[in-house]
Amino acid sequence: MNKPLLTIAVPCCNEEEVLQETSNQLLRVLTSLIKDNLIQPDSKILFIDDGSRDHTWALIEALVKKSTYLTGLKLTRNFGHQNALLAGLQVAGKHSDCIITIDADLQDDIQVIRTFVERYQEGYDIVYGVRRSRQTDSFFKRNTAQGFYRFMTKLGIKMVYNHADFRLLSKKALKELSRYGEQNMFLRGIIPLLGLTSTEVQYDRKERMAGETKYPLKKMLSFAFNGITSFSIVPIRLIMTVGIMAFFLSSLFGVYALFAKFFGHTDSGWTSIMISLWFLGGLLLISVGLIGEYIGKIYEETKHRPRFSVENDLFSSAFKERKVPTPIVKKTRIR
Repeated sequence: MNKPLLTIAVPCCNEEEVLQETSNQLLRVLTSLIKDNLIQPDSKILFIDDGSRDHTWALIEALVKKSTYLTGLKLTRNFGHQNALLAGLQVAGKHSDCIITIDADLQDDIQVIRTFVERYQEGYDIVYGVRRSRQTDSFFKRNTAQGFYRFMTKLGIKMVYNHADFRLLSKKALKELSRYGEQNMFLRGIIPLLGLTSTEVQYDRKERMAGETKYPLKKMLSFAFNGITSFSIVPIRLIMTVGIMAFFLSSLFGVYALFAKFFGHTDSGWTSIMISLWFLGGLLLISVGLIGEYIGKIYEETKHRPRFSVENDLFSSAFKERKVPTPIVKKTRIR
């Protein structure tokens, strides 16, 4: 296989504290791959600014001026992590043979990027980065994440266990992915659906270098719920099952009430009535809310709004000008 033109896509949201070190480490990996003749000399590192409120974009512009291996894409506002990834894939896919996506905090092991490229050259269209363990996670995050993967599997949703968004996609995979037009894009569930040749590369996840996590509990729960409702109608079927069970139970209680009335054993039972009302009322509200979530997704899909808007595209501009990559001034060894 010929040497591919590789783009490393890095979504960024308020990452000014880590961006300088991230660019240094990724540059060392990229230039090493070029030096070893594994990828094209005009391969790039693409930083996608997802509506940052700090100086992330200013820093990206400064980094781009220092090296033509670096480039940037600025979105008009914050569209969310998954849409920022899609923006990078769509823009970079026009000129790249393969794309690797990785988060800006570099908790994922960048040294396995070389292995990703080697697997691509062996003929794989998708290479998943899979964590060996979750020892760096807190007890709560580790157990909730594992529970999420198990739950998704039970719902019949095919996902790669302990895989996030650290992966390589070939041009063929990108073309197939572009055929999926839904607004609520859950990449971890959609990419396995492509059915293309894939493999896994295991690695150990590191601690975050600096800054705060962009996935607090609220966003984690929202992300998990979006994944469940985007791929399965099992929750609605569960509601129907609970409704049928409640119907039969209420029928039994109705028979008991009639029996008690005919035999003169009726007593005023305020507690039991209130418990029943609260239970059924709560169940109805949950049911209506869940069904409303699905209807809301249908509403969003029917509007066909763009998943992201681009304010500044330095990546496409660089390829129009076809700049020759400049050497890195500061030479450092790969650890």
